[in-house]
Amino acid sequence: MLRHSQTFFLPYQKRWIMDNARIKIMEKSRQIGLSWASAYRAVRESLRYPQRSIWICSRDLTQAKLFLDDCKKFANVLHPIMRQPVLDSKRKQCIYALHFNNGSTLQIVSSNPNAQAGKRGTRILDEFALHENPEHLYNIAYPGITWGGHLEIISTHRGANNFFNKLLQDIKFNGNPKNISLHTITLADALEQGFLQKLKLKLPKEDLRQTMDESAYFNFIRNACVHENVFRQEYMCTPMDDDASFIKFVDLEPCLYTPSESWETVPRYPTFLGVDLARSNDLSVFVIIETLGDTCFTRKICTLKNAHFDQQEILLDYLLKDYPIQHACIDQTGIGYQFVERAQKRWGTHRIKGIHFSQKIKEKLAYGLKMIIERHQLKIPNDPALINDFLNIHLQWTSSQAHFVANHTADGHADRFWAFALALSAAEHMQATPCNTEIFQTHKHFIYEN
Repeated sequence: MLRHSQTFFLPYQKRWIMDNARIKIMEKSRQIGLSWASAYRAVRESLRYPQRSIWICSRDLTQAKLFLDDCKKFANVLHPIMRQPVLDSKRKQCIYALHFNNGSTLQIVSSNPNAQAGKRGTRILDEFALHENPEHLYNIAYPGITWGGHLEIISTHRGANNFFNKLLQDIKFNGNPKNISLHTITLADALEQGFLQKLKLKLPKEDLRQTMDESAYFNFIRNACVHENVFRQEYMCTPMDDDASFIKFVDLEPCLYTPSESWETVPRYPTFLGVDLARSNDLSVFVIIETLGDTCFTRKICTLKNAHFDQQEILLDYLLKDYPIQHACIDQTGIGYQFVERAQKRWGTHRIKGIHFSQKIKEKLAYGLKMIIERHQLKIPNDPALINDFLNIHLQWTSSQAHFVANHTADGHADRFWAFALALSAAEHMQATPCNTEIFQTHKHFIYEN
């Protein structure tokens, strides 16, 4: 409806505008123009469907007013394009509602979930996860589209246990029983699709960001966040509950390799392998660590998704042949039993050990890895997917015992965490080679490329 709409909206905004699903959800980064695009869609829908009621619900009145103000701007833009008045000049256009000539109405509704009752038509639930009770809001809003319209949910994450994330978990990992159309846009996605160039058009010429490319802007935003958890939740669509995380980022950060450190080097000292197996949905992860004194250095991480077991066996054999691996611990739970048995036939039980993930064993593995991290005796790559796996482990208490749980994400199910825990378990079974100061200095130079 707008001229040059192919370039006026970025690809992810256009996909959202053109999606006519009955229920749709936008899982998004902060401040990438999604509410703005949704405001255009609301005006577009109002004009296409006479007598349509569209109810706008945001976390507070101020936010809802800003949304409605964007709607009014789009309506004013469309006035000359359509060569006729769009808004109803006979009715008062206030800060709470817009009335169109065709009888459609765009109106703010209270963030109190009960205010949704009795109202028919499209619902726009902006900043959904930030509402006081998102689940109750959804339950009351959904019946309102029975006689027409659609339900549109837009939000950044607010914790792994928020109902917003539970809806997403249902979509991604439980067969999508509500038949919801899901859109996910991280800051990285937005930058890839031209967000920075659009932003620069709005910034003053002297603004520092005018000189940045996409990579520099990404790091600029990341470094401005209080810590990695904040960045990942606010900008990378990863729900976080730092207080509930088993591994704290403040402990993990000193374990990260710096950009100048070369970590995928050929090991020269005792080396160990941990393997967390999967066949579908989750990842199979192979981790090699090298021990030197009381520190473990990551040397190799391989991930496979939906890979046949023969492919996984080929990778295992390659690693055992080409790396000086003294001992390997492999997840033997369920589907791993035959995999371990076959590996032991090829490489011997002295080199391959199967680990059955009972609750007691998982506790031992997890706390062993946690202790090494808190002592800063592990070096790992500064990789967002890897960091997310470590921060994704939570300790959930029941009346009788604690359980280790993790949210399913596009990057797996904390599979890298368990592969590292298994690699450390493998190292415990072997005596590390003693080394003197001279050897340590040589190895340090070998790792850090100073």
